[in-house]
Amino acid sequence: MPETAPLPLDPRAVRLDEQADGRDGAIRRCGEVLVEVGAVEPDYIDAMLERERSISTYVGEGVAIPHGTLVAKDSVHHDAICVLRFPGGVDWDGEQVSVCVGIAARGDGHIRLLSELAQILLDPEQAQALREATDVSDVIRLLQPSREEPSE
Repeated sequence: MPETAPLPLDPRAVRLDEQADGRDGAIRRCGEVLVEVGAVEPDYIDAMLERERSISTYVGEGVAIPHGTLVAKDSVHHDAICVLRFPGGVDWDGEQVSVCVGIAARGDGHIRLLSELAQILLDPEQAQALREATDVSDVIRLLQPSREEPSE
């Protein structure tokens, strides 16, 4: 299996006790966190909302992966993800979302990030662990598992 790079997750971008008024509020919070950690310009938030209007970023297992449109790639300073947990849940067009993993990527970097996240988040046990995480280090361990291999 090919080696993959760790996901670009700054511990400051993990928020485990968020609240939002619905889908757009949750997306806006993801964008604000990406702005706070210096990954994107504020206008990236509008691109995230625009993406959601064209296609839902809900992926199942109580998880959504909001991200901007390709047009907004110039608003991205560096690839990053944020993880926001909504313990009370958020209505996402009739689905209940408790974890949002926001993505910012330059160029087509979002494809790699979406692929790696999908491998993790579509595993029901890992998605459940993420939904129930109460410690930032647990989230980082789930999304950046040790890649140590035997040295032979």
